[in-house]
Amino acid sequence: MLPDLVAGALEDASARREQRSLALVEADALARDTARNALEALAPSDRVKIIAEVKRASPSRGPLADIPDPAALAVSYETGGASAISVLTEGRRFGGSLADLEAVREAVSLPVLRKDFIVEPYQVLEARASGADIVLLIVAALDQARLGELHSLVSELGMTALVETHNADEVSRALDIGAALVGVNARNLNTFELDQDLFGSLADRIPSGVIRVAESAVTSPADVAHYRQAGADVVLVGEALVTDGDPVTTLQQFLAS
Repeated sequence: MLPDLVAGALEDASARREQRSLALVEADALARDTARNALEALAPSDRVKIIAEVKRASPSRGPLADIPDPAALAVSYETGGASAISVLTEGRRFGGSLADLEAVREAVSLPVLRKDFIVEPYQVLEARASGADIVLLIVAALDQARLGELHSLVSELGMTALVETHNADEVSRALDIGAALVGVNARNLNTFELDQDLFGSLADRIPSGVIRVAESAVTSPADVAHYRQAGADVVLVGEALVTDGDPVTTLQQFLAS
């Protein structure tokens, strides 16, 4: 699944580049106001923090929610106590867009994450041009040289990279490039199977001073508590919030767990 998702993301980025050149996107990125400080917003505290996700669909479950107004949903997340907002911008399998990101960025005061299959500099630049404060970099999708290159570009543009891992080797690779925000995704991106205990098996490999993010397999307050007890500073929640119907209450219950 992952190679197909990456290939599609590259093809779509190439199509956008034909409409909006690298030079134009770079100019827009450099003209944006300063990115919000994600490391400060997500810093470890005595309570778990949540990145709440705007997510219309997924390859594993298909359509999840229409979300006609992503900005309104993001505002409800902020009201419910989220510390950052994640926006799926991949269109083929997740139903997202950069327009969703731009709308959310204008509606909330929280840091906003562009969640996509980022594999080239153009995508990083358009993330900043669209107002992203955080950019997802998936270690499994990148060789080490490109991972380091994109991580450096994210930092140069004043943003923060959420470096996503799935095993011990990938955690080491994330730390080797100096990642300050490291995620462990319970979902295998090749098979889309879930392992909620994966985070706990890798958490000790992420040193203090690096923010630990648990991703995926969250459907209840007990799941958030499970990740917190395993050492998560932050939990990223998507499907449970868009399918619940009352994201404010759901978020508050998750945070209280």
